Amino acid sequence: MLGTLRVMYGKALTPLARIFMRAGLGPSVVTVIGTVGVSLTALWFIARGHLVLGSLLTALFLLGDGLDGTLARMSGRESKFGAFLDSTLDRFADGVVFIAIGWWCVVLGDGVGAAMAAAALVMGFLVSYARARAEVEGWDASAGLFERADRLVVALAGTLAVGLGAPQWVIALTLGVVVLGSVVTVAQRIAAAYRGSDADIVAARQ
Repeated sequence: MLGTLRVMYGKALTPLARIFMRAGLGPSVVTVIGTVGVSLTALWFIARGHLVLGSLLTALFLLGDGLDGTLARMSGRESKFGAFLDSTLDRFADGVVFIAIGWWCVVLGDGVGAAMAAAALVMGFLVSYARARAEVEGWDASAGLFERADRLVVALAGTLAVGLGAPQWVIALTLGVVVLGSVVTVAQRIAAAYRGSDADIVAARQ
């Protein structure tokens, strides 16, 4: 859903990427720093109930998620390993964010919120896996309603809203939206993989 903003987002990161490049920081180092930042802020603040500060700081580190890619392109240091590392650590950071939200729900005795956080975590991994597995087979399954940015924006928006005074059930509601959007995305990617498989069969018969 937020894919249309990526071009502007990449341009906005260019000045910061230029500063990092002059400082001699490589893309992989930036990837690791961003993952550590997201993980620490989510676990230290969100999981302990400091929802406003935690959501804002976590979102700030997540805004830099594309910084490593921008830096890699500007410095001519794009690599398959860099893309692999970025994707792998993205999954780790996502998991930490949803674990932190789920933990806070557990602390408050919000079983529904905790269950939704767990479901959002599982479905988020499934969304990523469906695309990765399809790509192994040579099929394009990159499309989908809820990509990584969408899931995190909605989840953190709900957490921030509760921190600002909204009822606790808002977290469960927004996480439910994440789960539903992820289910739709997985279905879309399975359908894309099926079409790719059919195309392979047709090509083999010709």
